[in-house]
Amino acid sequence: MISLRRELTSPSQLLTLASAGVILLPLGYVISQALLADPAVWSRLWVTRIPELISNTVWLAAAVASLTLILGFSTAWLVTRVEFPGRRFWEAALVLPLAMPTYVLAYVYSYLFGFGGPVEHLWQTIAGPQARVISPHSYFGATLVMTLDTFPFIYLLSRSALLSMNVSFEEVSRASGVSRLATLWRVTLPLMRPSITAGLALVILYVVSDFGAVSLLRYQTLTYAVFQQMTGRSDNTAASILSLLLVGFALLFLVTERWFRHRSRFYQTSGRYRLPQRYRCGWKGTWLVMSYLGLVVGAAFALPAYLLLTWSFSPEAQATIDSRFYGFFWNSAFLAACAATGGMLIGLPLAYRASRRPTWLNLGCLQAAYAGYVLPGPVAALAVLVLCLKLIPFIYGSVLVLIVAYVIHFLPAGLQSLEPALQQITPNLEEVSRTLGLSLRQTWQRVTLPLVRNGFVVAWVLMFLQTMKELPATLLLRPVGFDTLAIRVWMEASEEYYQLAAPSALLIVLLGLPPLVLLVSRDGRGVAGG
Repeated sequence: MISLRRELTSPSQLLTLASAGVILLPLGYVISQALLADPAVWSRLWVTRIPELISNTVWLAAAVASLTLILGFSTAWLVTRVEFPGRRFWEAALVLPLAMPTYVLAYVYSYLFGFGGPVEHLWQTIAGPQARVISPHSYFGATLVMTLDTFPFIYLLSRSALLSMNVSFEEVSRASGVSRLATLWRVTLPLMRPSITAGLALVILYVVSDFGAVSLLRYQTLTYAVFQQMTGRSDNTAASILSLLLVGFALLFLVTERWFRHRSRFYQTSGRYRLPQRYRCGWKGTWLVMSYLGLVVGAAFALPAYLLLTWSFSPEAQATIDSRFYGFFWNSAFLAACAATGGMLIGLPLAYRASRRPTWLNLGCLQAAYAGYVLPGPVAALAVLVLCLKLIPFIYGSVLVLIVAYVIHFLPAGLQSLEPALQQITPNLEEVSRTLGLSLRQTWQRVTLPLVRNGFVVAWVLMFLQTMKELPATLLLRPVGFDTLAIRVWMEASEEYYQLAAPSALLIVLLGLPPLVLLVSRDGRGVAGG
């Protein structure tokens, strides 16, 4: 009991508890407001909005999950199991769509498939002047954009699983007379089940919480409805109810993914590990493989990037690149740097105490920090906005409110790098340093930080880039007249001024490329390996 009391009253433990409490406060507020709402509000929403919103959200998530599974697994299998010219280039190129925010891809495809757009014009030359294409402002448009933007999640995890898999299992199956297709279905895919499940969970969470694409494409989902309730009707109670449904969806997917991954663990207990041998195909097979990969990369990244580059050099776009444009860039960079630094300061004690003193309290505080996963942008913004008005109204209308929302929402992205970086360093090194007479601060400076520096840099960069691209919380919480690159893209694209939005969109994409290069280069087997 004395040791527990001493542990609870230590400064670092108090800081950890305070950080976890602040992060959980918005989630607690949303849940309490929704559960305490007038039953009449629940009844009105259930009769008018909730069935349609749930149906749209579930069907969109299901369609995108199915298509990303096909695209992600097929591309991963081709670059890991087939040898063809330029394989290493395509292996890296398939990650590039992660640099393209969904709202950028949405406004590009709104132009391509919109009324009087290039696709419709081409189709009319083939089928006649009255022919029409499917509108991008529809279920089809939202599914297409979200699929092209999120399939790299499945690709990365599937590729990693295929590279790590012992091909002896497949060879035994083939030696037993099982066909290649049956081996793929009965051996390879079951062994990849944990990675595929984790990738699908990321995709579904991303789709459920996305605001940018569905808002530009005018497709009604729960996230878009929360934003509309807050801005159009100023009804925070209804927004809280819809937010609770969103949180419930996110929690359901997270719990299901954890349970499924736990039930799907596989271990190799004997035998030797060997890397897979890539199949060599003839010129017809090579042409088909490269055409397929080129179509995927072209639709998800190359074509949108080309249009952004072309529009950015148009006279209309060049006229917008003035002091105000540089101000938008400075605002975005300033907010992103503050949020990333704040996330590091909050996340570091949480990750450190959980890795060095893994008590139930420290592990609970660390898991509480992942609450940002189940708080989509508009939901986090709603909770932070109301809590600031009630508890600390003097900071309302300042960038500090926005930074708090960023830290709560994107801290899990930083913890995913902070936590493994600290866990890979054995505590024995720090203990030896202390026995040699170094203080705790000196041990941190001379032992711990040099060993975990790369992981910390990756965590900071991830939070920085996520904040640069963030849209819904910025729309709701930014000070009057304080615009960012993401805000300018959304405002111009929502009015169909595609060329005026291009410079801001292109800059966001270019800023996202260096971390992707770092992400791919860290896996030497994928790009550098033969």
